[in-house]
Amino acid sequence: MALIRPRLTEYHGIFKPQAELEFAIPFLDEDIPLYVDPFLLWKSPSQQDRALHLSLVNSINHLGYLAKKGDRQGAAQDLILASECDEVGLGVSRTREGKRIGKSQAEEILNLFHHVPEYDKRGFQHFEEIQFYVDGISKDRIGDFSCSLLKSFLIDFTIDHCEQLGIPLIDCKLSHLYDSQKNAFIENVRTKLPLTPDKSPILLVPKRWLRFGPWINFDEYFRAYCPRDEVFNPNEPESRVKVLHYNRDNYGIVEAYLREKERTAADCKNDPFFEQIPVLSARRKMTEIERLPTGKDDNADRKYEDAAVQLLASLLYPHLDFAADQSRTDSGITIRDLVFYNNRSHPFLAELFDDYGSKQIAMEMKNVKAIEREHINQLNRYMADELGQFGVLITRHELPKARLKNTLDLWSGQRRCIIVLTDVDLGQMVELYESKQRLPLDVLKKKYVEFRRACPA
Repeated sequence: MALIRPRLTEYHGIFKPQAELEFAIPFLDEDIPLYVDPFLLWKSPSQQDRALHLSLVNSINHLGYLAKKGDRQGAAQDLILASECDEVGLGVSRTREGKRIGKSQAEEILNLFHHVPEYDKRGFQHFEEIQFYVDGISKDRIGDFSCSLLKSFLIDFTIDHCEQLGIPLIDCKLSHLYDSQKNAFIENVRTKLPLTPDKSPILLVPKRWLRFGPWINFDEYFRAYCPRDEVFNPNEPESRVKVLHYNRDNYGIVEAYLREKERTAADCKNDPFFEQIPVLSARRKMTEIERLPTGKDDNADRKYEDAAVQLLASLLYPHLDFAADQSRTDSGITIRDLVFYNNRSHPFLAELFDDYGSKQIAMEMKNVKAIEREHINQLNRYMADELGQFGVLITRHELPKARLKNTLDLWSGQRRCIIVLTDVDLGQMVELYESKQRLPLDVLKKKYVEFRRACPA
């Protein structure tokens, strides 16, 4: 059984929670659904970040300069090269691979330096403004441009943090690297970076740069700032493309939006990868669980699973990073699991890793009146290799004596450990979450200690 949504750190045997690291831990086989927002660099208190933002904007403006001086083909080619940065693994791709813009989009961007007088005179101040004029330029593309043109910094950042953590750096070749001093891409650059299992290079990105969407955002502009009465005729469909064309001839509207976004810059913050639900929401989720009947009537099983996922992901954070909730099939039965990365950031979690090899911890959810032998066997078959030999059943009531004996026999014969969290246990975890005097994780530890005491010597 391979790791679920494997991350770079676990792959190399480094068990650090995301909350303790300065970079976004990349997945090995899919993207992180966040994006670099250049505005976070512009408003940063760090002189380094502000200098990087200036370099980024200057690089884009230099391409406009090249186009006006006659090297339009070279400028377009550089824009195309800069439009994708697979090494950072940001976005929504399931393969960590993206697609560059085409020549027509590159030409549209370069045309802005001619068609919009303000850009012709001084260039961009926030290059994410491009999304207000060119169709197909959205948050993922803004992030890719940023990472491509700042790749030299990201290489140094990656090497530094990998050396600190002991992540192996392997000789590799980057097809293109932008040199901000030469204002040009250099081909076939050799460096050392961490690699995915299929030998693709990985770049780490500072968490402080990441948001779910850019602060300067077309959708917000269209919703709250665009004078739609001037753009569209009565009863006319509200076409995005028509707004883009309108903006090219009415820069003042865009500029007013930009000034407002700068004025409220203090509200622009990086987005966390995971945010715990408030205490009040946790109590409501617990109440929802307690009121649900057992079984499948009226989708009670699905409602139970949804509430348990949201609750446990928050209660166990940051000691257990949420990996995924997923469905699997066992003997024709669909089973829903909750999987956590075991960061070993707590002595109890380190013990589970040492004793059971648990790089990840699987929790199987069962909204049943009583756990049956087959439920235990299903989880037992799932616990192997990378997931280790420790698992948790999330269910409504304590195990019947016969089923408890099944789990004790598993431990005696195979040293496999299955413990149970009931409604009562979840309620205790919510109480600890509210009081903040102890960790909700302590309830999981208590159930484990009780199980081991019941095990034969």
